[in-house]
Amino acid sequence: MSTRTDSGGIDPVIETREQLIAAFSKGAKPKERWRIGTEHEKFVYAKADHHAPSYDEQGGIHTLLIGLTRYGWSPVFEGENIIALSGRDGTVSLEPAGQLELSGAPLETLHQTCMETERHLEQVKYVGDMLGLGFLSLGMWPDKRRDELPIMPKGRYDIMLRHMPRVGSMGLDMMLRTCTIQTNLDYGSEADMVQKFRVSLALQPLATALFANSPFTEGKPNGMLSYRSHIWSDTDPHRTGMLPFVFEDGFGYERYADYALDVPMYFVYRNGRYIDAAGLSFRDFLDGNLSVLPGEKPTEKDWEDHLSTAFPEVRLKSFLEMRGADGGPADRITALPAFWVGLLYDQGALDAAWDLVKDWTMDERQTLRDAAPKLALDAPVPGGRKLRDIAGEVLDISRSGLKARAQLNGAGDNETGYLAPLDEIAATGRTHAELLLDRYHGEWKGDLSRVYAEESY
Repeated sequence: MSTRTDSGGIDPVIETREQLIAAFSKGAKPKERWRIGTEHEKFVYAKADHHAPSYDEQGGIHTLLIGLTRYGWSPVFEGENIIALSGRDGTVSLEPAGQLELSGAPLETLHQTCMETERHLEQVKYVGDMLGLGFLSLGMWPDKRRDELPIMPKGRYDIMLRHMPRVGSMGLDMMLRTCTIQTNLDYGSEADMVQKFRVSLALQPLATALFANSPFTEGKPNGMLSYRSHIWSDTDPHRTGMLPFVFEDGFGYERYADYALDVPMYFVYRNGRYIDAAGLSFRDFLDGNLSVLPGEKPTEKDWEDHLSTAFPEVRLKSFLEMRGADGGPADRITALPAFWVGLLYDQGALDAAWDLVKDWTMDERQTLRDAAPKLALDAPVPGGRKLRDIAGEVLDISRSGLKARAQLNGAGDNETGYLAPLDEIAATGRTHAELLLDRYHGEWKGDLSRVYAEESY
């Protein structure tokens, strides 16, 4: 989740509807300026007993952040607490229960993404080894109850933790017990954004299936392959979901702005602190009628903050954010942006992907999304087929897009090799979650503690 800081400078008050829409239109850029941003989270645990360390304990999360500054990362404070690090590779930040996230820099190629990921994992592993900490590469804590998990000292999390139980049964699980891989991609125009949004939203369940990696809850199989994805089905219906309006005629920046205006607020950030505005209306804020800030109108930064509190399967800010994948092993971290870059950054591939999904109805898209967490590649797609039947075709389209980019590394290799982990899943029909379940029922003999030895970075 976003880390807010006081950056200084002018922050214009919103006076016109055009300012709301500009948050999206300013993201449009020529193809040569399109970049790849990758975010990935991992669970931090103490190697001695596998507990999730608190922020303040000796050798805990605060100490981990301090340790990472040896690599040139600069601390970011909220009050007296270090809550993030900034550097040339982006931002290292904390999710609510201490999950460690890298929000990577905007990069030109997947080769750079791979190197960025390798640097980050080498850094956290080195510091973690000194502190007796490990990093688990799953989509959900496999064995922890909510009450066993610490809370990080970030003001927005206090507000969200209070609000989540009012609007859904699993919002606290989302905050405390999940990890994801996400990628942020650019668009060239409003029309390009619309096509990319539609393709990526329709195919997000395929990403959920290919990256399914959260089959355990509190030490036992949970009946799902991506329980992390299932959690979003009852987190907060006002800010999640498949956004049917994206596929309607006339969809564009303005329609998404209207959707975001109807998403209830969480907070307003003023003078270094978060003011609880949970459940209030941003439309009232525009009119100067927000009860917690009477007479005050929002700034453009307030709008940017608010946009970060909507959690649909694909999110629009000044870029498009793919949100369907579980956290997973290191090779999956580059595989996710490879999958989407191949589909979305070449027009021929984008058109081919759209041809594949354009005739799906909203009911069919929703049925697929609902089934993917449990069934993964066995989830039904329109026409009487299953996701496994189109996975190879979609990966071939992605591969064609990556070939067309012709971005070579020093050895002369293009970017298609980063799809290899997904090719194997599509070919075998077996997700990582299913392989974990095989081991749990087989060689592990029900001993889930084995996951720490075998699924850590």
